[in-house]
Amino acid sequence: MYVQRLHGCSVQCLSSESHLQELCRIEHVCCAPLGVNRKNICNFEVEYLCDYKRIQDEELYLVKWKGYPDSDCSWEPRHHLKCFNLLKQFHRDLERELLRRAKAAGNTPSRKSIARCPRRLDSSLSHHVVLKAKQRQRLRMWEQKLNNKHAHPGFILVENEVDLEGPPKDFVYINQYKVGEGVTITQSAVGCKCRDCFTDEGGCCPGGFQHKLAYNEYGQVKVKPGFPIYECNSLCRCGPSCPNRVVQKGIQYKFCIFRTSDGRGWGVRTLEKIRKNSFVMEYVGEIITSDEAERRGHIYDRQGATYLFDLDYVEDVYTVDAARYGNISHFVNHSCKPNLQVYNVFIDNQDERLPRIAFFSTRTIRTGEELTFDYNMQVDPVDVESTKMDSNFGLAGLPGSPKKRIRVECKCGAAQCRKYLF
Repeated sequence: MYVQRLHGCSVQCLSSESHLQELCRIEHVCCAPLGVNRKNICNFEVEYLCDYKRIQDEELYLVKWKGYPDSDCSWEPRHHLKCFNLLKQFHRDLERELLRRAKAAGNTPSRKSIARCPRRLDSSLSHHVVLKAKQRQRLRMWEQKLNNKHAHPGFILVENEVDLEGPPKDFVYINQYKVGEGVTITQSAVGCKCRDCFTDEGGCCPGGFQHKLAYNEYGQVKVKPGFPIYECNSLCRCGPSCPNRVVQKGIQYKFCIFRTSDGRGWGVRTLEKIRKNSFVMEYVGEIITSDEAERRGHIYDRQGATYLFDLDYVEDVYTVDAARYGNISHFVNHSCKPNLQVYNVFIDNQDERLPRIAFFSTRTIRTGEELTFDYNMQVDPVDVESTKMDSNFGLAGLPGSPKKRIRVECKCGAAQCRKYLF
């Protein structure tokens, strides 16, 4: 861990400023660079609330003080506490757990009765609110880690108001493909010479492959699913404002990774309105060979989940595995009536066996709506070219009849649900 010593301070300082301030207060040392002086050296910060009791008409909370061990927790009257958000969160967690227990017991209590806090919490209730507080800390740390790693303008929030599940283990956030063993990506050798790519379609990158520009002037995709998208690349004369540079600019929206309440694990919802035919995100992961995908596929199949996506635009040679390495698309759930559509995109690499997988909105997506795509998507053939694309997420890496596999129940809730993911 990085250690330094601030000028004029005898306390060894660690990287976080708030942690340094806590350390100074614990040691009762004033530190001008950190703003710790005689007036505020005795200020303490509430980390979370552990318990509750009411004696006559006075409400008391057991407080865990930030920077201090559990043995230093103390009971404090409510009027001494200024941590209004923590108080609100404590009672929200408590009400949700009381409601869950009542429903499990077959009761249907009113919201008013649930909101009326008991005079004392039993040990299991106080233990639950502490676990929720610690879980929320872990999720905030993970959220900060995700936002420090992503290389796009969009912000990521994380929330779990359903259970005590914390951040996924062994998941590494990446912004672009991780090249696996036996895979080679060749960068483009040429770029377009257009002065205006929007008007000079014939000489632009799509024209070089006998295709039209895929976007309109607002950056919305205008070609049908199944047609490839060729964007301008790093060797093109045009600049970053070129209308043929959309996917490469990355995610532009704010998203929330949330815990679903119907047993589908984590999901992703948008925190902004998304227009129809807009680029939403890429499906990013580790590129592996089909042989390796087959090996991993059988393992994932036994686990009842898969993150394998075949790159079978022209031939089934490579697969994207987002199980361990991936971006926010790792958490996007399946739906038999999705609001995202897959397109094959080529930018700095024109090898048709290695397209980039981009999700575009199929309709206007409202703020707060969950994002989904069809794990067994089939593209209607509009011409010979489009029949190349047959992205089957559910069966990636697993040859043979789906009947031989463990069937996974679909919980998407769509009216035309197929009942099984694969």
